[in-house]
Amino acid sequence: MDLRTLGLTGLNVSPLCLGTMQFGWTADEAMSQRVLNAAYEAGINFIDTADIYSRWAEANPGGVAEAIIGRWMKQNGIPRDRIVLATKVRGNMGEGPQDEGLSRKHIFKAVEASLKRLQTDHIDLYQAHWPDTATPIEETLRAFDDLVKQGKVRYIGASNYAAWELMQALWTSDRNNLARFDSLQPHYNLVHRDEFERELAAVCRSYHLGVIPYSPLAGGFLTGKYRRNLVPNSARAGGVKKYFNEKNWVLLDQMDNLAKNKNASLAQIALAWLLADPLITCPIFGANSIEQLRDVLGAAEIRLTVAEKNSLDQATAWAEEE
Repeated sequence: MDLRTLGLTGLNVSPLCLGTMQFGWTADEAMSQRVLNAAYEAGINFIDTADIYSRWAEANPGGVAEAIIGRWMKQNGIPRDRIVLATKVRGNMGEGPQDEGLSRKHIFKAVEASLKRLQTDHIDLYQAHWPDTATPIEETLRAFDDLVKQGKVRYIGASNYAAWELMQALWTSDRNNLARFDSLQPHYNLVHRDEFERELAAVCRSYHLGVIPYSPLAGGFLTGKYRRNLVPNSARAGGVKKYFNEKNWVLLDQMDNLAKNKNASLAQIALAWLLADPLITCPIFGANSIEQLRDVLGAAEIRLTVAEKNSLDQATAWAEEE
C-alpha cells in the first residue's frame, strides 16, 4: 500500500488505519491477534487505540486493547519502527473520579501505563480523547509538550474537539511555543457529515492537520447489514438506529448500484468516498474477523470518479439549518 503523510508531521501511514475498539469486546484476543497479523501482512502500519478500550465490556477493566497490541508486537517480533502507534488519554480508568481528564497529573500517569501495556518506549501519536473543561488547555498542552521533549511521545492530536476548542488549543500552543495538535480524529462518514464539514474541515485545511475519521462505516450501517426490513442482532444495533430514515435507505440503494458497477462492497464504497477527499489522511476501521478485514482492505483499490463522488455528496448533503 502507498503511504500518506499525517498532516505536516512526517508520520508516513497506510491509507487505512486499524482501529482496535473491538479488541476485548466483540473480538477476543485470539481473533484480535489474527486481525493484527493479517492487517500487518497487507501493509497496514497504522494502529489506533485508547487506554479505555474497551472498558464498557463485561470483565474488561480498560487497557485491554493496548495490552493485546503490546503482546502482539513482542510475540511476533514486529520491528517498532514499522508500526505507527496511536493511543488516547482522557477517560476514567476505574480508580476513582480523579483518575480521568487531561490534567498534568492524569496525563503523566496515563502515559506510563499505556507505554507499559504497549510494551514500547514511545507513542507515535498521543491524542486527547475528548476535551476536559475542568482543566485549562495550557496545562494539558504543557504536559503534552513535556512528553514530546522527553521522547515518550512523538506527536499529539485531538479527538472529538469542536472547532473553537481546536482553535483555542492551536492558539495556545502558538502563543506559548508548545507542541501543537497535528491531527484531528473526528466522527465523520457519509451519513454523519455536518459535524466535521461545518467548521472543523476548514480549520484542518488551514492549519494542515491530519484528519483520521472514526466510524467511517457508521457503526456498520454503511456496510448494508441494516435494511428497511432487516435489523440483525448486533452489539451496535442501538447506536445505528438514528440512521434509519428514508433518505439513508435511498442512499444504500444508490450505493448498491455503484458497488455493483465497481465490483465492490458497500463498505468499500463508503471508505473510497473518504479516500477521494485529499483532506482525509486515513479512515479508522475496525474488524471482528479476517473476512471483514479483507473486505475493508479492498477499499484502498477503489477509485471513485468525480461524478461518482459528487453523486454521493449530493445524496447526503446537509443544510445549514440542520
